[in-house]
Amino acid sequence: QVQLVESGGGAVQAGGSLRLSCAASGRTFSTYAMGWFRQAPGKERELVAGLRWNGLSTYYADSVKGRFTISRDNAKNAVYLQMNSLKPEDTAVYSCAAGRLGTSRGPYEYWGQGTQVSVSS
Repeated sequence: QVQLVESGGGAVQAGGSLRLSCAASGRTFSTYAMGWFRQAPGKERELVAGLRWNGLSTYYADSVKGRFTISRDNAKNAVYLQMNSLKPEDTAVYSCAAGRLGTSRGPYEYWGQGTQVSVSS
């Protein structure tokens, strides 16, 4: 089992940047695909970025391509989401997720509690 704890959320103006971090427990972190999901009020949860367990492929939702970058540090059991050129429509609760030997699109089995990102215009 993997436990995930996100940090780095906050309030920012449009055009600004934030870097989310996710700390994972467990000794086999490198065997997990890692992803970042978001859920805005009244909307379904969506996968915005994913990284295959071996790092050989990534996925980005069309809405964040060119602005968000997912990365991982297996030595630190951590995954990051660098978010640039933020827009008000990026406002949501962001959660990281893990899936054993998964692809960049999943399946994901474990989720963190989430961190709020609020972008004002």
